Amino acid sequence: MDILVTGGAGFIGSNFVHHLLRDTEHQIHVLDLLTYAGDLTNLEPSFHSDRLSFKNGDIRDESTVKEMMSTADVHVNFAAESHVDRSIDTAGPFVTTNIGGTQTLLDIAVDTDIELFIQISTDEVYGEIEYGSFSEGARLGPRNPYAATKAGADLFAISYHQTYGLPVIITRTSNNFGPRQHREKLIPKLITRASRGDRLPIYGDGTNVREWTYVEDNCRGLNLVLNEGQVGEVYNIGSGIELTNIEVATRIVEAMDVDESLINFVEDRPGHDQRYSLDSSKIRELGWKPQWSFDEGLVETVQFYLN
Repeated sequence: MDILVTGGAGFIGSNFVHHLLRDTEHQIHVLDLLTYAGDLTNLEPSFHSDRLSFKNGDIRDESTVKEMMSTADVHVNFAAESHVDRSIDTAGPFVTTNIGGTQTLLDIAVDTDIELFIQISTDEVYGEIEYGSFSEGARLGPRNPYAATKAGADLFAISYHQTYGLPVIITRTSNNFGPRQHREKLIPKLITRASRGDRLPIYGDGTNVREWTYVEDNCRGLNLVLNEGQVGEVYNIGSGIELTNIEVATRIVEAMDVDESLINFVEDRPGHDQRYSLDSSKIRELGWKPQWSFDEGLVETVQFYLN
């Protein structure tokens, strides 16, 4: 099987590429614009594998997408602007990439013989939830520009399935962590700063809750959906491990044996969602369950960034 992975030099995309090369016999073709968050080193040591090809290009470029998609059996789209803080500062690139880019991919997919189009999304499209967990049928309620553009991309993908019969599956995962994540994100930022003895900035009072999934568990879930998921469905992928931001910072302080006084509360960001939580029973019915605890994943993640 030939699989096109757009955004495959980013965090989750590159980990998925390594997962496929290790656990399957598929041919993998990566398309990535290599913006600040995409890095060819993320594809090492697999970059020179005869089962992996790479092209530097933009998902908004129709000719490039047509070329890459023409030989693909399956398309998995990770390509996105993904940092909430950046979207609050400047929303434009999120609209053009996350919505416009996804539309370009979908348009070309309709004109090809693609067997499956998997759109990678996020739990943030649901918005915050005080109690309980969001199932796949919950109303979308994004509360920041990044989440709004990902929700828009999801709606485009669903509409192309319903209107054109495009074989689409959407996955929505909780906060991922692990190797190869950009250092602007919470866990790698705190690890990097702790290694230098710098302050560890935590928004507000640190009580915001996130569900944390080790990236390899997410990749296993994505591969399962690729093989056994039902077209037209949405699958939540979440570990059930919920931690406040201050708990995450404390775990990192303990894992790195640095002084807890480094933790520094800073002004909260606008529209900061209090809690995310996913009901992942649908994908668990396919046989998936997380294999990594938070602390096990954190050990691997700390070691990666220290190296």
